[in-house]
Amino acid sequence: MASFDADSAITVAPPTSLPPTTTTTTTTTTTTTPTTTTTLPLPDTDPVAPPPDPRAAENNPPLGRIAIPKVGLDAELEEGIRLTTLNRGPGHWPGSAMPGQVGNVVVAGHRTSHGAEFRHLDQLNPGDEVIFTTAEGTHTYHVTGTQIVTPDALWITDPTPTPTATLFACHPLGSTAKRIVVSLALAT
Repeated sequence: MASFDADSAITVAPPTSLPPTTTTTTTTTTTTTPTTTTTLPLPDTDPVAPPPDPRAAENNPPLGRIAIPKVGLDAELEEGIRLTTLNRGPGHWPGSAMPGQVGNVVVAGHRTSHGAEFRHLDQLNPGDEVIFTTAEGTHTYHVTGTQIVTPDALWITDPTPTPTATLFACHPLGSTAKRIVVSLALAT
């Protein structure tokens, strides 16, 4: 049997020339810039309070009541016309006359949301009564007319030389496109 001798193994000579090789080297350089942080001193003044929220609640005591017998309304009347006030019920336009006084008593209310106290303003006709009750007494007004105006018709709040009142709300029902305005005169 033949034996294998490691010393007599076949030797292969290296080739006399090697094929050409290509080597690619990529070099990346990273530069770091030091970061400087400056801490500024806090101001010596107190922080400035934010402006008041125009939607904040007006917390005025009730002025009295407004009643419109024809449509079954008897509601508390508050001072103010912000939405938070009107969401609770009819609101008296600040600066307008008070019930029973010379001038224009201006009152706003909702027709379709919250208590919808002014829902049926469109059912009022000339001669119908609107009654204001305040600490100064009870004052009865009669409807003199109804009209539809645009929301920018602020003339409806103008003072008058005689005791009048103006009730207004959004119109038509479910829309803010117009205003229904009911004009009143103090009963004599």
